Amino acid sequence: MKDGDFFLTNVKYKIILEYDGTNYRGWQTQENAKSVQGTLIEAARKLFDEKVEIQGAGRTDAGVHALGQVAHMGTTKAMPPRKILEGLNDLLPSNINILRVEEVPLSFHARHYAQARSYVYVISKHRTAFGKRYVWWVRDVLDTEKMRSACSLFEGFHDFASFADKRLDKDASTKVKLDSAEMQVIGDLIVLRFVGSHFLWKMVRRMVGIIVEVGKGNLTYRDVKKVLEQPSELPAKHTAPPSGLFLERVVYEGDEEKAAYRGGLLFPLILRGR
Repeated sequence: MKDGDFFLTNVKYKIILEYDGTNYRGWQTQENAKSVQGTLIEAARKLFDEKVEIQGAGRTDAGVHALGQVAHMGTTKAMPPRKILEGLNDLLPSNINILRVEEVPLSFHARHYAQARSYVYVISKHRTAFGKRYVWWVRDVLDTEKMRSACSLFEGFHDFASFADKRLDKDASTKVKLDSAEMQVIGDLIVLRFVGSHFLWKMVRRMVGIIVEVGKGNLTYRDVKKVLEQPSELPAKHTAPPSGLFLERVVYEGDEEKAAYRGGLLFPLILRGR
């Protein structure tokens, strides 16, 4: 089901979920391809024994993961939130997990009501067997201080035309305000975190790719400013792989400004054997 499709709804639920996107063609339902949204809809149909409406707050691309994706689910049948959580998790594969379910007003929309989103990208400085699907292993020695400086350039209001793939959102504005763009070094991991009202398709992966090129010494601080100021094909050539990208959190009115970063749960797996 797509946005704008009519659906009779008597009750609506907000669902927060996590998933490993490795074996999915992204969040959005597609013909002849396995998607997270499609898998969730099938599980909900079995649980409620009727058609349901499920829409997500963001469309993660193929191979991209989520630590806190949000969706709304509309049905004609009421059911206790705890029963929905347990029922869906019993029907879903192990790589999709429902974290929380709550009843919300019929007017609630997971995407339209979202005020901010945060994405995390994880780079590994060493090869890893156990965490391969959750990181981008970069063989080159990286200058993390240069990367940190380049990362900060993305904060604020910019035209991200050079970082957008317009095939999906052809009519979308490329002007985006990033509230923060931060980088942390945690052991052998480099963790980049971006917070903004919304993000364009492949925007985060292309920002990360450019930041890594700065870390390798192939691009300068001035080069990054240039691709932010005028259209360039350079970011597309350096698009980071989807494996290291996570939709961390979706923020709504009334939510706490900062929540604990759940990505830390992955670190023991990624760093195993160090």
